Amino acid sequence: METTTIKTHFKFWAVLLIMAVILLATFLGAVFGFMGATFYQKVALKISANYPFISWEKRISEPSVIKQRVVEEDSAVIAVVEKSTPAVVSIIVSKDIPKMQNFFSSPFGNLFPFFEENNPDPNQNTGEKQKIGGGTGFLITADGMIVTNKHVASDTGAEYTVITNDNKEHPAKVLALDSNQDIAILKIEGQNFPILELGSSDTLKIGQTVIAIGNSLGEFSNTVSRGIISGLKRNITASGSNFGQPEKLNDIIQTDAAINPGNSGGPLLNINGEVIGVNVAIAQGAQNIGFAIPANDIRKIVEQIKSVGRIITPYLGVRYLPLNETIQKNNDLPYAYGALVMRGANISDLAVIPGSPADLAGIVENDIILDINGVKIDDKNSLPSLVAKYEVGEEINLKIWHKGSEKEIKLKLAEKK
Repeated sequence: METTTIKTHFKFWAVLLIMAVILLATFLGAVFGFMGATFYQKVALKISANYPFISWEKRISEPSVIKQRVVEEDSAVIAVVEKSTPAVVSIIVSKDIPKMQNFFSSPFGNLFPFFEENNPDPNQNTGEKQKIGGGTGFLITADGMIVTNKHVASDTGAEYTVITNDNKEHPAKVLALDSNQDIAILKIEGQNFPILELGSSDTLKIGQTVIAIGNSLGEFSNTVSRGIISGLKRNITASGSNFGQPEKLNDIIQTDAAINPGNSGGPLLNINGEVIGVNVAIAQGAQNIGFAIPANDIRKIVEQIKSVGRIITPYLGVRYLPLNETIQKNNDLPYAYGALVMRGANISDLAVIPGSPADLAGIVENDIILDINGVKIDDKNSLPSLVAKYEVGEEINLKIWHKGSEKEIKLKLAEKK
């Protein structure tokens, strides 16, 4: 009887202990589960606030992925900069400038020695070389061929000095200036220079990442800015610099990568480190609107310099006025597009150059050239830009308005001398 009582008590306490353990486990599970759910919900709400376009259930596991993506993109840009910077150069433009006249000379002697020292006798043939401008360029061949803008290197009376990334100065020679585009080719002496490769500008997409490198403000060499392609095939009129006149630029790249004075001629690079454009202009009065000449336009010039030592430019041989609706209405013309062949301001500025392809094809003053090979001449496709697409010696078809009627003519392009 006593043994039976002991067993009964043991079973009772064992059952009670098991129930207590189960209750305790249930309570702790509920507490920790509630705490975990609250933390999960707080994190999810925070992520949802920052990324409303993606569900919080998905984003709760993605912060590390986003961070990794940012790190990878930054690393790609850094790699491009490190690889490309050695081939980017600063271009210094200098010229002999007469010193200021001495307005403080006196018959009683040198009363103002300070001004005498800084303002010598104006009758003396003296001058000093001064920096009058600058820009950026980049090495395209290992033996020192450099691409830059024409407006950087168009002063025939100036001297040009190239400063490479190792801070060495090299006297530079202007090999060629493109008459149709804002491109110049310079040359420095040396071997085994680092170079940049030209990429394709035909496959560019709006929104893709680009990197600009240049000598900003003529002071801050190898300044790097990053942005995207904001637009393609833009047509603008670039105002003249110290060395040039306003120039029409067609089919160029727009970017929001910061481009400042002094960046002219510097490379616009893609994320692979290829040159997809040459920085050429900025929009005055705007923020982050810059422009670059497409790489494919540069490639043709570089190849010509390599093969024949000069830029070979095809031409028609006409002076013209681009037509628009205003000119059409004011002059009762039959077209609001095309190029009206007309004389220049001076009596010697003939409408058609004698012996030119246009002259040989029978084009005369007051003709209107309407299209070339089926492409209309308008604000999107200027006459020079269309002609520049073809080679010297190539035959093209022109539609013209001649003495009251349309006609088709053929002509063979010649080299512009």
